[in-house]
This record gives sequence, C-alpha cells and structure tokens, in this order.
Amino acid sequence: MKRIWLILLGCIALSSCDKIESKGMYLTRVPIFETMESIRAKANPVSSPTTIVQTGKIYIYQDYLFINEPGKGIHIFNNVDPSKPLAISFLSIPGNVDLAVLDGKLYADSFTDLLTFDLENPASPKLLTRNKDVFKMLLQMDYFNNTADRIITGFRDSLVSYSQKDKYSPYDRKDIMYNETNSGSGKGGSMARFTIANKHLYAVDQTTLHLFNVQNASKPAYVKDIKIGPGIETIFPFKNSLFIGSNTGMVIYDITTASAPVELSRYAHIRACDPVVVNEKYAFVTLRSGVVCGGQQNLLEVIDIQDLRKPMLKNTFTLENPYGLALADQTLYVCDGKFGLKSFDASDVSQIGNKLLETHKDLMSLDVIAGPKSLIVVGEKGVHQYDYSNKAKLKELSIIPVIRSN
Repeated sequence: MKRIWLILLGCIALSSCDKIESKGMYLTRVPIFETMESIRAKANPVSSPTTIVQTGKIYIYQDYLFINEPGKGIHIFNNVDPSKPLAISFLSIPGNVDLAVLDGKLYADSFTDLLTFDLENPASPKLLTRNKDVFKMLLQMDYFNNTADRIITGFRDSLVSYSQKDKYSPYDRKDIMYNETNSGSGKGGSMARFTIANKHLYAVDQTTLHLFNVQNASKPAYVKDIKIGPGIETIFPFKNSLFIGSNTGMVIYDITTASAPVELSRYAHIRACDPVVVNEKYAFVTLRSGVVCGGQQNLLEVIDIQDLRKPMLKNTFTLENPYGLALADQTLYVCDGKFGLKSFDASDVSQIGNKLLETHKDLMSLDVIAGPKSLIVVGEKGVHQYDYSNKAKLKELSIIPVIRSN
C-alpha cells in the first residue's frame, strides 16, 4: 500500500509541473507597427532611379516596363528598345505589391490604400488620388500594446520575456505574407493580383475581389467587394471573363456587366499554388508544391473552357516546380523555378508535355510576359528580355540586374 501511495504522489507531482510558471528571455522576430496616418504623412513617392534589390510583379504599358519591388515601390523603365532598357524613375510606395495602368494612369496599392498616378511624364509621375482603407484586410491588432488598426511594416530581432515556455507569439515569423488586356491598358504577368478590364480595376487578396470603376481614370470609384473564399492568389482577364486562381482551384466570373461580376463556375484541383493563362478554348494552370501553397505535386493542367459554366480537365503533365506562364500564339512558356524557363509547342494540347521546344536551365524563373517587342522573364538574378520572333529559340536582349545588399 505504501508503494502505491508513493507512485500516486509521484504522478501528482509530475502532472503539476505544467502549472509551474517559468520565466526567462528568448530571441524572436517581432513586428514593427505603424498607423496608416503616419505612413501617409511620410509619403514622398517620386525619386531618381535606384538599384533593384528584389523583384516582384512586372507590367508593361506602351513603351514602358514597370517592375515592382515588394513592399517598397515601382521601378519605371523606358523600354522602347528592349536591348537597352533605360531606368527613368522610382516610385517609393510603402507596402506596394501590385499595379495596373489604364489610359496613362497608374494604379498601385500602398498597404490599405489605392494610389493613382498620372504618367504623362513617367520620369516624374504625379500622385492624383488616394483611395483610403480600401484594402482593410492588412490592418492588424498590436497585441503587445493592445491597439487595433495597425500596419506591420517590417520585423526586427528582439529579446522577449516569457512566463511560460509554450507561450504563443502571433508574430514569430520572418516574412510579411501578402496576401489582362483591353484597349488603353497594359499587361501583367500570370502572377498578377491587379488587372483592368472593361474600364474597371479588379484586385484580389487572399479572400476577396475588390472592384473599382475607372471610367474616369484619374478618380477610381470604389464599387464593392465580392467574397470568393480562402486562398485566392491570381487574376487573369480574357474578353468578358475573369479567371481567378486559388490554391484549391479556379473561379470563373462573367464581367459582361463590368460592375456586377457573375460567378459562372468553380474548377477544383489538389491544393497547390495556381497561376493561370487562357485562350479561346483552354485554360493553362500550373500547380506547385511548397510550404506556403501546400500540395505535393508539380503539374501543368490543361482545362477545357469552351463551356465556361462547365470547365473540364483535358490533360495533365508533370513539371518540376512551376510558377508563372505565358502564351504566345501556339507556344506556351513556363517558368519552372530553379529548373529553368521552358517552352512547349501547345498546338496540340494532348501532347504539350511531349513537345518541349527549349529549356534555359540556368534561368531561375518566376513569371513571364509575352510582350509585343520581347519576352520578359523575372528571374533570380534580374529581369531578362528575349527576342522570341523564333518562338522555339530565344535570344537574350538584356538583363536588368538585381543587386542585393550584403
């Protein structure tokens, strides 16, 4: 009996260990908070050209190339000669992730705000309007100071005290997770979250389609938000339709009435990152495994969209780690991450995977635009431009380098 009591006392003692409060310090990444008011007060957008430290979204409009530097702003290049792109200005826009252009007006996000710039002089764009708090999903709660409606503008290393080893820190992370073509507008890549169609600007975040009327290009008018569902990643326009990629599928909207998109269908696939491009008959979707997107497969899917209400899987082809893609006539260009830029003959969609035309193995590629003068590719080392008059044999024209700080 004595032995049993000793065992019971030992168990009680061990179970009570969870209730003993331990104290100490640990090194972690904590957020830097600001209010939108302070961010707006410091705004001074236009500056001289500067080096690119990190590439984000790319966009072309007329003879200009726009390169987003995530969270920092937009580099503007005169690209009249793709073999000699000339840097002409840098728009410093805190929190910028994407952009679009219509009739000489550039639209860009700045955390929660939508900014409109006049591009009459691209060397010195003029800020025309600021639509405040239209992307409110970026507002955060500052749990350390118990204040709401704050923006995380970065992270810093800090020693933090704890009273329990298993204390949850909602900000212990290293990176901020952020979550086309009509007359007069430009063209973005397949990874775009902004696009313009039928005189309306459509922007997506992780869950929502944000809609703005830009018939008066200088003064975007907020129309409404449409909840789509979680995991929204990209948006691609084609004629009177929007193709919205998510990490679980593709959503198709009819925008014949531009201010009132109508959902036509949803195509579901395995969980994976999901950029999309389309032509008259087919949607081409890349699925990529990864820690952010989830999923375990790397594929190219060809989806029959001749009936937009009933998209149907046509074919599937295995890739290695695909990101963005672009169509140029009957040629499909796929950015296969560290495995290079690949081109395929897409004239027979049942044989695309068997008709590899060319691989640029040394080009770690992320997104691509098939422009009127050049094929523009975002790579690890910079933004590359190619002569693709011979679709199966690219000739490099130039590279705008990324210069990372040590």
